[in-house]
Amino acid sequence: MINCSSIVLVTRWLDDDEQQTWRAFLMGTQALFDALDRELQRDAGMPHAYYRILVVLSEAPDRSMRMSTLAEATGSSRSRLSHAVTRLEAMGWVRRESCPGDRRGQLAVITDRGYEVLTRAAPGHVEGVRRHLFDLLTPEQVGSLREIGEALTRGGRTPS
Repeated sequence: MINCSSIVLVTRWLDDDEQQTWRAFLMGTQALFDALDRELQRDAGMPHAYYRILVVLSEAPDRSMRMSTLAEATGSSRSRLSHAVTRLEAMGWVRRESCPGDRRGQLAVITDRGYEVLTRAAPGHVEGVRRHLFDLLTPEQVGSLREIGEALTRGGRTPS
């Protein structure tokens, strides 16, 4: 039996440089996502999260995907994705279908109307990404940003 009271956790506090880097990362990513979200709301009447769902569906075979797979692909919980899809259904941009061969599974399918909305929103969104991110960075910084994003996505796992 282990005596839990004798376990001591040692906190690896951030040094000043790490603290400044962490805060710059937080502020920078928040400012980027806030700007992109505001622009999508203004120009397309949708939050960035809905845009991401439409993009993923538009790139999927038959423009459809299992709800559970879509949740994973968008980094969303199943519950949050279900609420978003319900809203997208109400707008006529997505519909749900039964999953062939799985009575419990559901597919999300981008509708023609949803695809049209996405097609109209995409140029402005891409311009926003360029203006708020890529235009501010050197080519070397873009490469570093990609490497950092890939490392964070892997979560410390080595690339295969």
